Amino acid sequence: MTFKYIDRNYRDSVVIIPGWATDYRIFNCLDLDFNYFLPVDFSPFCFKKDLLAELRRNKVKKISLFGWSLGGFVAVEFAGRHPDIINELILVSIRKKYERGEIAAIRKYLKRNKKGYLYKFYKQCFSNREEMQWFRENLLEDYYKKFNLNYLLKTLEYLEKAEINPELLNGIERIKIIHGEHDRIAPMQEAIDIKSVLTHSKFICIKDAGHMPFSKENFNKFL
Repeated sequence: MTFKYIDRNYRDSVVIIPGWATDYRIFNCLDLDFNYFLPVDFSPFCFKKDLLAELRRNKVKKISLFGWSLGGFVAVEFAGRHPDIINELILVSIRKKYERGEIAAIRKYLKRNKKGYLYKFYKQCFSNREEMQWFRENLLEDYYKKFNLNYLLKTLEYLEKAEINPELLNGIERIKIIHGEHDRIAPMQEAIDIKSVLTHSKFICIKDAGHMPFSKENFNKFL
């Protein structure tokens, strides 16, 4: 896995981690006050090793992490092991864990009709037709081709075992947990439960947003 670095003339840098069945292009609508490190050909299995190597190459000593959905699990795992290099942890649309029955059902649907299940999943991520239309016009067909069944099933294995343990993050001073009001994939209560343990964290609910709250034009003001 390599990283795409975008110098946006800011002092600080953020690593932006995508969710399941997406890549860094899902964040094209983002406008954060950071320089970006974007993972290319993202894999949750080698993320920690590859990011550490990337930071050494660029002589970067401190970063922020922005983890969305599956990327939230990856961000927590990395931050928990390396709190000394984390400026801020931003967790978007997270869950504490996925139940095995949920993953088993997704696995079954994918094997039966990969394209059909992916369309349903992507549609559930958005809160309105306009946002889904942007996705349909810019990324949908390419995602159908890019994410083969083997990759999707392999990353489901990661989700099946992943779990956010809030106690691992006690060494992180600045944490934001951001959730869409109408998230149909990650129940908000799970994010609230995580926040209740991380009493120093800030919880932000974005009105009228779904599983991709960063697709909202005013998302940047919450950061």
